[in-house]
Amino acid sequence: MPHQVALTLAADVRPDETESLRQLLETMGGGVANGSVVDLGKLDGVHFARFVLVDEATDLSGEPLSALLLYMSDLDVSRERHLSELVDRAGEGLDRLFGHCEGYPEGAQRTREQRLAYLRRHRVKEQAFYVNTVGRTSRQILEEATLRDRLEDYLDAADAPRQKDPTESRRAVQEHVERDRSLEWALKPPPGLDLRFRLRELAHLVGVPLLLLVLSPLLLLAAPVFLVLLRLHERRDKAPHYKPPSNLVQELAALEDHLAQNPFTALGFVKAGRFRRLTLTGVLFAIDYTTRHVFNHGNLAGVKTIHFARWVFLNEKRRVVFASNYDGSLESYMDDFIDKIAWGLNIVFSNGDGYPRARWLVADGARDELAFKDYLRLHQVPTRVWHSAYGQLTCDNVANNERIRAGLRGEAGRDASERWLRAL
Repeated sequence: MPHQVALTLAADVRPDETESLRQLLETMGGGVANGSVVDLGKLDGVHFARFVLVDEATDLSGEPLSALLLYMSDLDVSRERHLSELVDRAGEGLDRLFGHCEGYPEGAQRTREQRLAYLRRHRVKEQAFYVNTVGRTSRQILEEATLRDRLEDYLDAADAPRQKDPTESRRAVQEHVERDRSLEWALKPPPGLDLRFRLRELAHLVGVPLLLLVLSPLLLLAAPVFLVLLRLHERRDKAPHYKPPSNLVQELAALEDHLAQNPFTALGFVKAGRFRRLTLTGVLFAIDYTTRHVFNHGNLAGVKTIHFARWVFLNEKRRVVFASNYDGSLESYMDDFIDKIAWGLNIVFSNGDGYPRARWLVADGARDELAFKDYLRLHQVPTRVWHSAYGQLTCDNVANNERIRAGLRGEAGRDASERWLRAL
C-alpha cells in the first residue's frame, strides 16, 4: 500500500493576465470543480485537489509580489506519476491555466517534456503535512463505502436474515459476502505499508530525538535567550482587530457547504524579522514530526474532522499558506480548533502578521474568539476549483466503513457481533 504524499505547485501570474485567469477559474467551479479544463476526478490516486488564485500583494517591507496560481493535491501515487498524468491527460487544460504564468512554454508546438519540466520547476516543498490515516487510500475508502451500501441493501431486502441473535445475523452477512465474488476482496485486510517507507519513518522517528539530544546543551543555553526575545516581540508586535468586509464573507460563504466536506485555504505574511521566521521554521519542523509519528491515525491533537492538511512557505518564507480538507461548516471547524487546540493555533499563527496578541507563544491569541475568526476570514483565499474523491463521506464515515470491513473477519462472540451490527 502506498503512503500519502502532498504536491504543491506555485507559479507567478503575468501582471496583465490575473483577471483573465480569474475568469477562467470561475468557469471551472463554484466551490466544487466541475471537470472542465482539467478533470481532476480522472486522475489516479487523488483524494483532494484544488486550483487557487492568490492576488497580487505588497509584502511588509513594501515590495510588490506577483499573483500566484497554486495547485495542491493529496495523493496515493508518487508526485512524479501524478505530474505525468496531469500532462498526459490534461495537457491542454494546463496550457489554458499555466499559460497565464511567467515562463510557461509558448506556442502550439509545446511538448510533453516542456510541460512536465515546467511543473517540476514550480513544485514547492511542504513544511508540514497531516494525513488523517496514513496508508488508507482513496480506492480503499471508496470500496469500503460501496461495501457498506451493499451490506445495508442486503439486510434491508425482504429475504435478508431476520434472526434475533446478533451472532447468527453476522454469520449470515459473512456467508453472503463469501458467496458474492464481487465482494471477496472485503474478506482480506488492506495491504500494509511497504517496508521501505516503514523503515524510513522509523529512522526519522528515532533520528530526530537523537539529534536533539546531541544538541540539547546548546538548546538549553539558547532557551532563556529565546524566551526573552519572544516576550519582547510579543509585547511590541501590533495586533489590530479588523473585521472582514461583508462582500468577502459572502463570497467565501457561497463557495462552502456544497458537500459533506469543505476546503480551507488561508495565506498570510510572517511577521517581519529573522526571529519570527526562524521561530516559525522550527515550529513547522516540530509539527511535521508530530503529524508523521504521533497524530497519524484520525486525530490531530483532539480534532478528528480533518482529512488532510499542509503548511507551506512561499516567497522566501515571507508568506505561509495553510490548506486543509475538513468535515462540516467553517464555523464548527473553527470552534473545534479553539476549544481543543487553541495553543496549537497560537504556536503557528501567532508568528503571522496581524494575529491576536499571544503570550509565551501558546497562551491568549485564539482564545479571543471573535478576533481569531475575523483574522481567519481576512486571510482566507476563495477556493472555487476543489475536487474531493469522496465528497459525501466524513472522517467518521470513513473510519466506520473500515471497521465494518474489518468486522467481516474480526473476533467472534455476541458482544463483538452486536458492536459490528451497530456499525452497520
